[in-house]
Amino acid sequence: MSERKIRVLVAKPGLDGHDRGAKIVAQALRDAGMEVIYTGLRQSPEMIAEAALQEDVDVVGLSILSGAHLTLAPRVIELLRANGQEDVLVFMGGIIPEEDVPTLKAAGVHAVYGPGSSTEEIGKDIRAAVLGATEG
Repeated sequence: MSERKIRVLVAKPGLDGHDRGAKIVAQALRDAGMEVIYTGLRQSPEMIAEAALQEDVDVVGLSILSGAHLTLAPRVIELLRANGQEDVLVFMGGIIPEEDVPTLKAAGVHAVYGPGSSTEEIGKDIRAAVLGATEG
């Protein structure tokens, strides 16, 4: 029996126009055998949640460099939950101050990655979180 493909939505919420890191992570996750949907730049939380619902994803990856992470990430999570997507995991990357990580995790972010994080580690963490959550 073959392992099902993990579906990941990679999104750039807010007004941040820099997406090199998001594209690198998206390609690395594709290379790791995941199905990746990249929404492009300047997505609203509502657009991200709707895309996650339409694409039936397992994971939403948010890339935020603008400093609006404490507003945008909780709003995306709130909208996912309102859509009935309690099982969708949210991962984050970008410029996130270490002191904000506990607040983000309390809001429902599964993991936070900063600059220089290993794309291999991100892929392994996603695979473990999704497959661990679906086993049993």
